[in-house]
Amino acid sequence: MSSRPPDGGIVRDGVAVGIATGAYGLSFGAIAVTSGLSVAQACALSLLTFTGASQFALVGVVAAGGAPMSGAATALLLGTRNALYGLRLAPLLAWTGWRRLGAAHLVIDESTAMSVTRGTTEEARVGFLSAGLSVFVLWNLATLIGAVAGESLGDPADLGLDAAVGAAFLALLWPRLHTRTNQVVAVLAAAVALGVVPFTAAGVPVLAAGAVALLAGVLRSSR
Repeated sequence: MSSRPPDGGIVRDGVAVGIATGAYGLSFGAIAVTSGLSVAQACALSLLTFTGASQFALVGVVAAGGAPMSGAATALLLGTRNALYGLRLAPLLAWTGWRRLGAAHLVIDESTAMSVTRGTTEEARVGFLSAGLSVFVLWNLATLIGAVAGESLGDPADLGLDAAVGAAFLALLWPRLHTRTNQVVAVLAAAVALGVVPFTAAGVPVLAAGAVALLAGVLRSSR
């Protein structure tokens, strides 16, 4: 195995991913405060939860009038994929002790994608950290800016921000629809969610859609 330091291109790619993803925190910050959260609560979610889909899910349920616990359950369900990422990354990154504990907080789509394709443990670590840390810093900074600006926006319906949560979910989902399996799962999940809307409380349709995706993942893994 070569002792050559990892290519600086890995770092550049990771930072580029961080900039593109982190900037999206502006939308989360603005949506969070116009949904009823305070600036501090929005920032705490980004700092402590740090997984975009789960954060948008929680504020989406709250904005729709659902109970906070329902929003938290939806966020937790969507966040289970991060645990599956962790199972793949643990032997790849080969960190132990406090390093593994710290890295667990940076396990997101982007950091996983930037590490699993690398040929060596060293390169995988560089890809993971460059993407994970870039997204973390910029996402939290953008959340603060978006939340502060969002407080002065007034009624979100007046500016169309009431539709932003749905648009945010679509933006997160769209890049992942490159395979037929993902497309079928997305259609089934949407159909189930729409089907239960007339009969359930706010937030439950998102849980139902997430359950479809989770079931599909379990069935695929068992094969």
